[in-house]
Amino acid sequence: MNSSMLRLAAAISLASLFSLSTQAADSKGSVEVVHWWTSGGEKAAVDVLKAQVEKDGFTWKDGAVAGGGGATAMTVLKSRAVAGNPPGVAQIKGPDIQDWAATGLLDPDVLKGVAKDEQWDNLLDKKVADTVKYDGDYVAVPVNIHRINWLWINPEVFRKAGIDKAPTTLDEFYAAADKLKAAGFIPLAHGGQPWQDSTVFESVVLSVMGAEGYKKALVDLDEKALTGPEMVKALTELKRVATYMDPDGKGQDWNLEAAKVINGKAGMQIMGDWAKSEWTLAKKTAGKDYQCVPFPGTDKAFLYNIDSLVVFKQKDKGTAAGQQDIARKVLGEDFQKLFSINKGSIPVRNDMLADMGKYGFDSCAQTAAKDFLADAKNGGLQPSMAHNMATSLAVQGAFFDVVTNYINDPKADPADAAKKLYAAINAAK
Repeated sequence: MNSSMLRLAAAISLASLFSLSTQAADSKGSVEVVHWWTSGGEKAAVDVLKAQVEKDGFTWKDGAVAGGGGATAMTVLKSRAVAGNPPGVAQIKGPDIQDWAATGLLDPDVLKGVAKDEQWDNLLDKKVADTVKYDGDYVAVPVNIHRINWLWINPEVFRKAGIDKAPTTLDEFYAAADKLKAAGFIPLAHGGQPWQDSTVFESVVLSVMGAEGYKKALVDLDEKALTGPEMVKALTELKRVATYMDPDGKGQDWNLEAAKVINGKAGMQIMGDWAKSEWTLAKKTAGKDYQCVPFPGTDKAFLYNIDSLVVFKQKDKGTAAGQQDIARKVLGEDFQKLFSINKGSIPVRNDMLADMGKYGFDSCAQTAAKDFLADAKNGGLQPSMAHNMATSLAVQGAFFDVVTNYINDPKADPADAAKKLYAAINAAK
């Protein structure tokens, strides 16, 4: 456990002298859900779950906290936990789930019956199941799978700029970006927030270093991989990619930048497939009004981000029943279809991934599902560093700081940045 989580655990042990708050229950009980699904498409997606749970007679207390990367929501959650007042359910991802479970705050028993009845172990890919387990027990329900390494394209803008196909290599990407710039378009819509900078960074690393190199550098945190010639090359390419970014993008939320591609002001965006929710909301059709392609050079790899809902220990029995109802609904076929179509993601159920056409998923989702299943077998499936799936928050913070400083300093040297990256990560461990 990292030092920040140890401090949290100590604070929580003091807070446990006070009873966990019970929530006002109606006939069946109520559940407070803390999450950061707040953009237009994301809100539409979470409203689907809320409606289904309320139809079953439970009260859903919505604890939405704005902020695309989830950092604000995690701050709120920690303060609630320290005060002895955690919500019934909260959106937490990746290694953070293990850290929270280690504090003893999560409930390893409430999902046991549901997981057994619904055969979660057979339904989920092992990497997905392991993400939401602690000491062999499910402490969270996986909601969906996102692919991070996507490039979103407005084909009409491409045509106006004289570009006839989506780029498949970095050189083709630069050539397309130059044409977009010359035609008066923003080549690359990008909001200059640290998590967005690192989303671009990890896609470039994957392109230059491949899935194995990505794993060594961004998951294993291997010194040679982090400071070697391949990382220096990746940082050199990142610097070039950054020259095409929206000059007005500093501090902008990702969905505001997505809107520039949708509205024809920009040609491309590097973003995970939650970006598709904004296209869907704008009544645009995949393959016609927009294109989704793997970021150039990453078609044989799949950077994943799994949204999950953890269950906190609660005194109120009505809350436990509500937690179980949410879990059943989340992994049911109906919700898996509706949520992912709204959110832009793909389902977590292997049976659905194998037959996406049957469920009415579009061409982007069908490609993602096919690649997920293939890359699960060939080693191309890798957890996203930028989206809380690969490292602790402290290590991720070190990546964010170095990458954002590097992107924003025109004079920064890539070899020097690689050394700074390794030093910052070592300090954060």
